[in-house]
Amino acid sequence: MGLLKNIIKPEVRFRYKIAFKLSLIVSLSLLILAFKFFPHIEKSEIVLEGPQELFTVEDVQQTVHENLPPPPPPKPNILIATPSDDILEDVDISSTEIDFSEEVAPPPPPKKETVVVEEEPTFFVAVEEMPSPIGGIGAIQSKIKYPEIARRAGLEGTVYILAYLDEEGKVVKTEIAKGIGGGCDEEADKAVRDTKFTPGKQRGKPVKVKVMIPVKFQLKDAS
Repeated sequence: MGLLKNIIKPEVRFRYKIAFKLSLIVSLSLLILAFKFFPHIEKSEIVLEGPQELFTVEDVQQTVHENLPPPPPPKPNILIATPSDDILEDVDISSTEIDFSEEVAPPPPPKKETVVVEEEPTFFVAVEEMPSPIGGIGAIQSKIKYPEIARRAGLEGTVYILAYLDEEGKVVKTEIAKGIGGGCDEEADKAVRDTKFTPGKQRGKPVKVKVMIPVKFQLKDAS
């Protein structure tokens, strides 16, 4: 048995070497054929798909350093001459003692300012002889100029003017008690102011009176 093993071992080793060499030759020949017949191998492109994000690029303004003016020069030190002790004169300080025995006069009372209050004149509403416009109400109506705005709008009515009369029958103040607008109120007020009245009298003496004056606006009269 021992002799048989010694005969088999060299044959196996020989066959192993032959198989290794043959496999090496076959692999090299396959590699050479691959490079010869397939010189270029296309690479597969791998595309990675994903959400696209947009980035906005902002223009950053460069800081411009302006040429600033130089700072003002420092103020020069001004020397102030101080008087010497030899020049100063002696100052007499008066006595500050208080004499409590001396009688002190009381201060004078404050002056009273007299305020003059002007009393508003009193206007009578009803007197024995009521004032009336000279020429009657027609004299006031004749001074009326129909406003163009009121004419176009077809505005009609009566404006009541409260007139304040002095002792001579002159109109000193007027108030629009009731108006209709469209410029009629101002026209009626102007006509009453331009009218002279007979003075109102109470016990035979002329007095101040306030009266209500109606001023009519009618388109048929104005046309």
